[in-house]
Amino acid sequence: MPTLSVERDALFERLGHQYTLEDFEKLCFEFGIELDGVVEEPIDGTVASGAGASGAAAAGPVATKTVYKIDIAANRYDLLSIEGLSRALRVFLEKDPAPVYTISAPASGEHLTMTVEPSTALVRPYIVCAVLRGVTFTPASYASFIDLQDKLHQNVCRHRRLVAIGTHDLDSLTPPFRYTAQPPSEINFVPLTKTRTWGAAELLEHYETDPSVKHLKDYPQIIKDKPVYPAIYDSKDVLLSMPPIINGEHSKIKLSTRDVLIECTAVDLAKAHIVLNTMVTLFSEYASTPFSAEQVRVVYEDADQCPSAPSSLTPDLAPFEMRARVSEINETASIVVDAPTAATLASRMGLDARTDGDDAIICRVPPTRSDILHECDVIEDVAVAYGFNNIKPRLPSTPTCAAALPINMLSDKLRAALANMGFWEALTTALISRKECFEAMRLEDDDSAVTLSNPKSEAFQVVRRSLVPGLLKCIAANRALPTSLGLRFFEVSDVVLLDGESDTGARNERRLALAYAGPTAGFEVVQGAMERLMRLLEVPRRWTSKASAYAAGALVPGSTPEEVEAVMNAWGRGGFAYRVEENAHPSFFPGRCGKLVLLSNGESVPATTEIDLGAFGIVHPEVLAAFEVELAGAVMEINLEPFLKQ
Repeated sequence: MPTLSVERDALFERLGHQYTLEDFEKLCFEFGIELDGVVEEPIDGTVASGAGASGAAAAGPVATKTVYKIDIAANRYDLLSIEGLSRALRVFLEKDPAPVYTISAPASGEHLTMTVEPSTALVRPYIVCAVLRGVTFTPASYASFIDLQDKLHQNVCRHRRLVAIGTHDLDSLTPPFRYTAQPPSEINFVPLTKTRTWGAAELLEHYETDPSVKHLKDYPQIIKDKPVYPAIYDSKDVLLSMPPIINGEHSKIKLSTRDVLIECTAVDLAKAHIVLNTMVTLFSEYASTPFSAEQVRVVYEDADQCPSAPSSLTPDLAPFEMRARVSEINETASIVVDAPTAATLASRMGLDARTDGDDAIICRVPPTRSDILHECDVIEDVAVAYGFNNIKPRLPSTPTCAAALPINMLSDKLRAALANMGFWEALTTALISRKECFEAMRLEDDDSAVTLSNPKSEAFQVVRRSLVPGLLKCIAANRALPTSLGLRFFEVSDVVLLDGESDTGARNERRLALAYAGPTAGFEVVQGAMERLMRLLEVPRRWTSKASAYAAGALVPGSTPEEVEAVMNAWGRGGFAYRVEENAHPSFFPGRCGKLVLLSNGESVPATTEIDLGAFGIVHPEVLAAFEVELAGAVMEINLEPFLKQ
């Protein structure tokens, strides 16, 4: 949840009212945000009255201002500046109508043009642009303009990986513009705050290593390994920006800037439009025509790069309509309102609603409200405007008794049992790299894992199909612990498997996995834990021969025929038994791997059913090396869900 810092006096001036702290906290709660804290910050360059002309510290205490720290919902990007917050609150308080955002025609009659070259498809394929004309900046609005970019970069832009924002003094540039991608050796420019020309590779190295620019050190890795870097030029080949890293010094925004060019480069076109609309709508109030922006024509030389809009005008500030049923509002929010009242409440949230018959409202959703995606979002806004404290509590119409899911109760019992055996519980990430999922486990990459379409990093590319990679990483991370008695870890959690019969194409499966690493491989530790777990689950072992039963001690010399029969044909709870078979698995040492097979006598599942529960054995040395485990080790992993049929 992002936090917005706003100067109290400036905010109250915009709201047209001086609130007490208690009253403002109440207003925030009613609007669906939260006042998280109040701090006193020094006013830059000032000291309290009584200070000498020199401004020396000894002349008096530093003058301060009261700053409110306000927590904003993660999807309300329109509230991430004092402009957006105060505007929304004034609409909520019914002091102002929701503003109408318009497109202004270019004075020349021709739209500015941004041409996108095909080379950009290799790194950041999309760009959207807008122009704000006649902007009047003050030190406060300029600071807010910069802060909003930072807030968006940290949130919806995902640290510039999805979208990067560039703002430029249009009067210092010569249109038309072109967006291209070039080898690093061909990019040379004076970056923002610098005084000399830098090469692209040199600049990225500087941002990664120089402590004075540590706020930029995470961004070079976004494009560092790419064969080409993005770059935006004007018609005179002046470089405006090298996204997502830095803008050029030539076109930097100053207090004297009047015409502002905003460009957003992206790997996600939908997110780019959201970011551009947020920037434009929040700061168009400072334009010569308030709440108006000029469009830029974006033209892709390769139409296949953006088939949905090979040539388009951005931004698109047109509202769209969302219909909400009043009956659904009342049922979902547990309130009782009619259509006119629902429309009024929705309008207070900036949705400009009107009635549509007796049982519906139609909301004109402005470009600021990218969070409105469904009827339920309108219902939420109506409930907020109605006031959660005004909703009367009621007993549910259907009485129910809550209870833990059976799979979770079984999991908790097994966790306690494994802890009593001396194993430490691990909780590893559900997302792993493709290499860890396949290559490191000596498995063929058959594309059988659920894959993220836009992973944040190479470490989180697929959803795990097994708990074993996480446990091996856990062992490697704890290599500093004493290992004379071995390291023992377990995890009981879900994996995700592709499933064509599921409506989502995938399903969760609860697994139990344990791992041992120490001076010896520890096969006997894992096998002993496995047999103990099966005994706790009341599932006996089915022996393949009397000889193997005698060798394991399940039968002893002198056993009666009845005892032999009971051991050799035992069925446990739910009519289950298990069998251990030799197994050949690429992740295990040859000849040191077993497979668990669950058998049934027909009590819970058909008698012919044989279920592969999982495998256990000594881990292959190549797998251990891939996970940087320097000890010998053994693992076991089984599927717990068949035991629910008991």
